[in-house]
Amino acid sequence: MLRQYFPKGTDLSRWSADDLEAVALALNNRPRKSLGWRTPAEVFAEQLCSIQQPGVATTD
Repeated sequence: MLRQYFPKGTDLSRWSADDLEAVALALNNRPRKSLGWRTPAEVFAEQLCSIQQPGVATTD
């Protein structure tokens, strides 16, 4: 999927951090068939919620 944005052999150091972050955001918010048409961001958020243990103090 990165090839859609950057051809093979592209020097990523030529791109700004903002540009790379925009590509990551686009890819992480694209629904995937392999994830049941959920986005990677949704699946990651679900995983984070599932590992949080009730009764354990967190630092917010």
